[in-house]
Amino acid sequence: MKTIDLQKQVPVAGDYDVVVCGGGPAGFIAAIAAARGGARTALVERYGFLGGMATAGFVAPLSVFTYNGEKVIGGIPWEFIERLQGMGGGLIEKPLGNVAFEPELYKLCCQRMALEAGVSLHLHSYLSGAVVRDGRISAIIVESKSGTRAIRGKVFIDCTGDADLAAAAGVPMQESEGRPLQPLSSYFILSGVDTSTPRMQVAIHHNRQGVNCQCEEIRAELLAHREEWGLPEFGGPWFCTTLQPGTVTVNMTRTAADATSEEDLTRAECSLREQAFHMAGVLKEHFPEFRDSYVSAVSVQAGIRESRRIKGAHTVTGQEYVSAFHYPDSVSRGAHPIDIHVASGPAQDVTFLKSPAFVPYRALYAPDFANLLVAGRCISADKTAFASLRVQASCMGTGQAAGVAAAMAAAACGDAACDASAADVRTVDTAALISRLRDMGAVLPRGAQPSEP
Repeated sequence: MKTIDLQKQVPVAGDYDVVVCGGGPAGFIAAIAAARGGARTALVERYGFLGGMATAGFVAPLSVFTYNGEKVIGGIPWEFIERLQGMGGGLIEKPLGNVAFEPELYKLCCQRMALEAGVSLHLHSYLSGAVVRDGRISAIIVESKSGTRAIRGKVFIDCTGDADLAAAAGVPMQESEGRPLQPLSSYFILSGVDTSTPRMQVAIHHNRQGVNCQCEEIRAELLAHREEWGLPEFGGPWFCTTLQPGTVTVNMTRTAADATSEEDLTRAECSLREQAFHMAGVLKEHFPEFRDSYVSAVSVQAGIRESRRIKGAHTVTGQEYVSAFHYPDSVSRGAHPIDIHVASGPAQDVTFLKSPAFVPYRALYAPDFANLLVAGRCISADKTAFASLRVQASCMGTGQAAGVAAAMAAAACGDAACDASAADVRTVDTAALISRLRDMGAVLPRGAQPSEP
């Protein structure tokens, strides 16, 4: 590849205790948690709104907050859900605790909570690099309408989903074990749908534990007529209410792509947008519930199931995950099925958990990087465990843990304006961290097992 030399001075846009990159489910929760912990906190987001895969990707429902009749993800994430429901923008599907939502009210709710906590928002700001020396990040570089700027901090949290900050800092990633990657999907919203029929009433509500909530009747007809109707590879379909009359999100599209490649992602987005309108037309023509339906929105970006994951101080394994192994430093949970999609063919590998699983703090940082935490999709987990942990409730849980830990690490530096040379997330007192998380409402039972399987 041809290169050019580029050198320029970059103004500093701000000095903070904690800088969170990515305002999705992990990121906005992490920022709120850090700010409530007394840290001067910045949240950097490339779009003009928060919510990530929920609001830019329409990925619905939010799953899974309760399992076996008990809450799994609590604290700030559950506070957000209850507040969203109080605004008329969320529907908690009992008993499983999946949450249907209205995307615009979701944006408003997380924006309000972040600002009320004192988080400094840097919207329309695209992470483009990092200033790193000897495993310490002193600043991130962002691009915006204001030009190229730096944001300095004591502790940084990567909630980009694709581990963009960690990759820029040189953090080692999980390797070939993760290939092939799970496919991308673009959700779309259909309005004018008759949601009153028995099969649609079942399909749009995700409240049955141990059940893959795809619409089996419609799926069977789509598979039977796939060649005749000219259908590309598809999944589900999964439908979910948006809480608006006659309006549902649709999860059907899919394509293989590496979301960390600009060329691959561009091709995938164009293909998925074509698929969305084609599949909407098939539903409209062949299924009575969709006779009067129309596409009212296609997701701003494709839903990304899998990309980069760091090699952390500990990698959560599938064996640990399905056995619900309780680590001494467990800081979050997961209860979604192990759900592995493929880009070609109708297969889907789904394994339902017997008990909610745990995530150790050591999965949120890399051994040689002192002031970087990760949360959400880029935590250290193998392909099996990740296939459950990638969903939004789990991402919120790890975001909450990372935010609290980052504030603790920053506070240990004292009152220095921005001393990135002192903060060390690896030395955070995990007993104190877990205690703080429990006080906030995180569901972390006592009695960790003494050794790992």
